[in-house]
Amino acid sequence: MIGGRVEGNENAAVNTFAKIEEGKPGAISFLSNPKYVHFIYDTESTIVLVDEALQLEHPVKATLIRVKNAYEAVARLLQFYESMKPKKKGIDPLAFIAPTAEVGEDCYVGAFAYIGEGAKVGKGCQIEPHAVVGDRVTLGENCLLYPNAVVYHDCRLGSRVTLHAGSVIGADGFGFAPTAHGYDKIPQIGIVTIEDDVEIGANTCVDRSTMGSTYVRKGVKLDNLVQIAHNTDIGENTVMSAQVGIAGSTKVGQWCMFGGQVGLAGHITVGNHVNLGAQAGVPSSVEDNQTLIGTPAMNTRGFFKSQVIYQRLPELYKELQALRKEVDELKKQNS
Repeated sequence: MIGGRVEGNENAAVNTFAKIEEGKPGAISFLSNPKYVHFIYDTESTIVLVDEALQLEHPVKATLIRVKNAYEAVARLLQFYESMKPKKKGIDPLAFIAPTAEVGEDCYVGAFAYIGEGAKVGKGCQIEPHAVVGDRVTLGENCLLYPNAVVYHDCRLGSRVTLHAGSVIGADGFGFAPTAHGYDKIPQIGIVTIEDDVEIGANTCVDRSTMGSTYVRKGVKLDNLVQIAHNTDIGENTVMSAQVGIAGSTKVGQWCMFGGQVGLAGHITVGNHVNLGAQAGVPSSVEDNQTLIGTPAMNTRGFFKSQVIYQRLPELYKELQALRKEVDELKKQNS
């Protein structure tokens, strides 16, 4: 399954997973971060997944399985483990399903879940208690909506989409027109389109567009507490950590990685394969293959150089004052 090579007892058996520092007999662990190498010599885990290139300084008692990438291998095993868990099926008698809604085969709809008029739920979906599927919403196959996830009317979700608890898909975009007496609401008549294999974290919001659609493309992963504003377009396989905020009408490319609390201004374009460090503030468009950090965001080399200078500012200011004083004295002498 993982294409590994065994070092040690080929008949070793395991029945659970454990972190390498909390290993116990019968557990399988993994080692991918060099900071944790010292744990491998004392771990009680029966099997440890390690990278092919790992060099050990001392013998270990655990059986090793060497793979190209231990982190990817354990992810594959965990996915297999998760797939073996039995799925709930059936409609709870306390759920509400509108007469015009369509629910596919092998679905589960929990107590107090709501499926609105004209909604279409694909086969194998799991709608947990108190989740809401609004009127005319479309869900593909094998979607998972955790408790209190809400999908507003007319939004479209592909297959294998996961919405964690409290996430909101399709709330109104933040559109208000300033007038002499206050702010007039601009109706948000568009939708949200979420493509296949997207996972959206707890309490994350993706706002519906003013017109047309807000898009979250195939394979996107959003952490908890992320805000995606109206009319944005998030490219395939982009990932965002917690508290990222994307302003309206911004286009983000494919395979981007945003750290925690990154903020993007509206009406800009971020290219493909762009990495933004935690708390980066991006006021303007970014080309492909950039790695930026800081506010305003700059390349990492420039950022760290600037930080060195910033820390020396008090000292440099004193030197500048002393130089000014010397210059003033020289001017007096020459006048």
